[in-house]
Amino acid sequence: MSTAEDRTGTTNNPTTMSTAKDRTGTTNDVPGWAGPALESVLRRVAVTRAEAGDRFPLFADPATGRWTTTGRGSWTGGFWAGLLWLRARYTRQAADREAAARCTERLTPWVGADTAARGLVFWYGTALADTPEAAALRARAAHACREAYDPALGLVPWGAAFGGPRLLARVDGAPGMVPLLASVDPGAARSHLRRHLELCLREAPFRWCWRYERPVGWTPRDDPPPGWSRGRAWLLLALAEAARCPGGEELAEAAGLLLTEPVVPPADEARPDSPPDTSAAAVTAVALLGLGHRELAVALLHDLVSAHVMDGRLLDGCYDLPSGTATRHQLVWGDFFLAYALASLTGLLDREVALTGR
Repeated sequence: MSTAEDRTGTTNNPTTMSTAKDRTGTTNDVPGWAGPALESVLRRVAVTRAEAGDRFPLFADPATGRWTTTGRGSWTGGFWAGLLWLRARYTRQAADREAAARCTERLTPWVGADTAARGLVFWYGTALADTPEAAALRARAAHACREAYDPALGLVPWGAAFGGPRLLARVDGAPGMVPLLASVDPGAARSHLRRHLELCLREAPFRWCWRYERPVGWTPRDDPPPGWSRGRAWLLLALAEAARCPGGEELAEAAGLLLTEPVVPPADEARPDSPPDTSAAAVTAVALLGLGHRELAVALLHDLVSAHVMDGRLLDGCYDLPSGTATRHQLVWGDFFLAYALASLTGLLDREVALTGR
């Protein structure tokens, strides 16, 4: 997804992080590479924080490390806040907690935004926080999303905040929104996910975006295209989240239709020559852990860490292939989900916290 928000680059300004030994709760069954990989990613968070200042990082050039940033956070702002909270959990430093809290507070203007992307913004931006302010913000966002729920459509529409038709069901409007809605209305959360499953998995190839028009009903759209790398990943993540929500266990069974080999996918499955998308693999790894497929998740994470991480940066992510935007870059949500998965694997986050935010 692209956005018309203002974007600027920032310059590289390396900083250091004190090594936080024995803070990942590692056990003998945790791969030896996982802890050092997590430390390197979270150390890099401090570098990015120094570069971005009060702006939100979107993607960074793989050669220079130069970040393109946005002032309001766009749909990715919650991932940056989540990364800061993961670093704060790891270092246990007051300065890191304060930085994370300030970033989360800056998400507040999105509470009233007309978009289902609020699930991504507010779930991942607050679920790893442990402050009453973050909990209150999450509750406000959850109630606002519940008010936007359309019972006739059975979901929270994608909305008009980013332009284009309002009555869309986009697969990236499912993750985050499921647990956010479930915190105030489990029935609405189940309906929201069920509608996305019914539409996205209705036909082959799977279609990740549908538009509702009266009196025609739902019709598929090709933006994003059927081969979109993150389509499967986002829906798997929503299913993993549903498995931890009241009454959502039966919906999680649909995951079997989406599982593939644990490899980094091409940005467009219909174009084998397209660049890889490591961000889709990182999202998938978190989903696999949540669904109990630990061995698949570990294999995928090992591939990412051994072949695509450099100096704590997850490279080879594809922001938007059709427009040619940041097609082989470091992406803020790629870094977040990689760190999230490694934190879950090593024990920095126990499973209950990682999946439910409690």
